[in-house]
Amino acid sequence: MIKFLDLQKVNLQYQEEIEAKLLEVFRSGWYLMGGQLTNFEQNFNNYIGAKHSIGVANGLDALRLILRAYIELGIMSKDDEIIVPSNTYIASILAISDNGLVPVLAEPDIDNYNIDISKIEKKITSKTKGILIVHLYGRIVFSEELEQLAQKYSLKIIEDNAQTIGAEWKGKKSGNLGDAAGFSFYPGKNLGALGDAGAVTTNDEELAKTIRALANYGSNQKYVNIYQGLNSRLDEIQAAVLDVKLKYIDEENTVRRNIAKRYIGEISNPKIILPENPENEREHVWHVFIIRTENREALQAYLTENGIQTLIHYPIPPHRQQAYKEWNDMSFPISEKIHQEVLSLPISPVMSDEEVNKIIEIINKF
Repeated sequence: MIKFLDLQKVNLQYQEEIEAKLLEVFRSGWYLMGGQLTNFEQNFNNYIGAKHSIGVANGLDALRLILRAYIELGIMSKDDEIIVPSNTYIASILAISDNGLVPVLAEPDIDNYNIDISKIEKKITSKTKGILIVHLYGRIVFSEELEQLAQKYSLKIIEDNAQTIGAEWKGKKSGNLGDAAGFSFYPGKNLGALGDAGAVTTNDEELAKTIRALANYGSNQKYVNIYQGLNSRLDEIQAAVLDVKLKYIDEENTVRRNIAKRYIGEISNPKIILPENPENEREHVWHVFIIRTENREALQAYLTENGIQTLIHYPIPPHRQQAYKEWNDMSFPISEKIHQEVLSLPISPVMSDEEVNKIIEIINKF
């Protein structure tokens, strides 16, 4: 079986370095908010190009904390609206509603699966305070038009950068394009920890200071609590592992791009709709490789029978989830079409040429 993602093999590439770091943490006797976290945050700043990074417990918390900090700073308040793509993973939306803010769904572009920037302005009302863009599947969504909209209506641009670490737009990395960004280092991400982990990046010093306090029980001085905060901290073990793997992220993304080029160039089955490859390859890091077909269930069963594991990102759109039952009667036809047809093929930095060959061959015979 060709695994969708062989995490063991991904991490064993760096076994010696990771084990040395884990031993260092173990022997240090310091397991939270220590030198490993400081080193990783600084190296992450340097990589992304942002002034501030804050390690947190996971990607959802990263987004929750950004929005909560804007509320604490008086920039947003409960019942304000945040525009968000209607085909994203539900975490993007949970972060908004968890803060008492109102998610306003906007349809994606059917060709690149990211929010359709041309559809954003008609969603803006007097209550709109931000746009949460999601760089979905590994591809950046950004433009001068988006920046101009944000300036025109005094909106914050928040990046959900859970899937796109290392991608660039006009020489700037995702995570340093808007006002703040949330990262997930869930093990299956391009930069994955050995458990849950996340981070926030921003160039706003006051926002960074507020997020750092909020994530530490609302405190920036022990036993002095200025906010009703959370416990959302990146521990020393995960920081150490991420610091090792950060050095190799560009190299691994290059492997992903090369596999994507092969898929796009060599899959020729007319039943398959291939993803769009951006003109500037730096805009995509191929966290997942999405194809579409009207025969998804049959194709997935056929691939499984032929020893190829696939996943669906994501089978149910947010507005059809029971968690948001008040939206169940709403219609987002582009999102619904995407969710009904997408299938994710294996793509990872440890795949062999033989595995890629087999996947292409089997799909072309479907």
